[in-house]
Amino acid sequence: MMPDTAAIRRHFLALQTRIVEALAALDGRAFREERWERPQGEALTGDGLTCITEDGPVLERGGVNFSHVRGASLPPSASARRSELAGRAFEALGVSLVLHPRNPYCPTVHLNVRAFVATAEGLPPVWWFGGGMDLTPYYPFVEDIVHFHRTCRDAVLGAGFGEAHYRHYKRWCDEYFYLKHREEPRGVGGLFFDDLGADGTIPFESAWRLAQAVGDAFLPAYLPILEQRLAHPYGERERDFQAYRRGRYVEFNLVWDRGTHFGLQSGGRTKAILMSLPPLARWRYDWHPEPGSPEAALYEALRPRDWAERSAEAPLTGTE
Repeated sequence: MMPDTAAIRRHFLALQTRIVEALAALDGRAFREERWERPQGEALTGDGLTCITEDGPVLERGGVNFSHVRGASLPPSASARRSELAGRAFEALGVSLVLHPRNPYCPTVHLNVRAFVATAEGLPPVWWFGGGMDLTPYYPFVEDIVHFHRTCRDAVLGAGFGEAHYRHYKRWCDEYFYLKHREEPRGVGGLFFDDLGADGTIPFESAWRLAQAVGDAFLPAYLPILEQRLAHPYGERERDFQAYRRGRYVEFNLVWDRGTHFGLQSGGRTKAILMSLPPLARWRYDWHPEPGSPEAALYEALRPRDWAERSAEAPLTGTE
């Protein structure tokens, strides 16, 4: 079947609106909106809506973007993974967000939900959904991480997928958001799935239902954490460590992230693609936190765990 991209588009735009309105209310200021359109006749056409805020009391930078692009052929980053789709026309649409709060006790967060359709004359369309969300704390709170993962699990189960699917998508997130050159996770994970439906084993309605459930779960997963931590006192030490760890975020997005590569190689809007980067970051040579320090606690939390099954009250230990 040919997916109804118009219906998918409407849902994604409504999701973007809900998220932006909730974040703007918390931050006390409106997001800047920029509508854009690529004219017909170019190699890549389409339109989108960029919503961004910078230098706010809660969000030092936050971007919630919708895009819907069309092209005559797949860019190298996509066709290399799926060589059978080389030369096909494509549509890609979705919502992507990254939030970098000002307070170091508030974690950075990422969400992406997207749909992809590739077509060729005389052949049935190939479609799939992808997406997920992940949490990147600087000073971790176990109860926050447990809440985030349980909300992710409930979204998968509520969409009609099983516990085995949730564990697969959770593990996929742990493996994907990993800095191979550092041998270090980017954060504490969440969910990640891609190419859902491409192999023809999952009905369109099921794959679309999961993509919707993950997008709809974002605010319940993240907003309570942000509200709980935004007034936590901090000083120069915490901001310095936040900037250091944000450097890892920059490294992952520029070196490993497939979405960044796809956007840049397909001629996407660079300023919107790179809005995922934090406004301030720093690097140090061979730095390590002092054992037993609050900063060292992060590295204990970064080790993948079955967070959704964990007690929110139990302290982190090196024996888990």
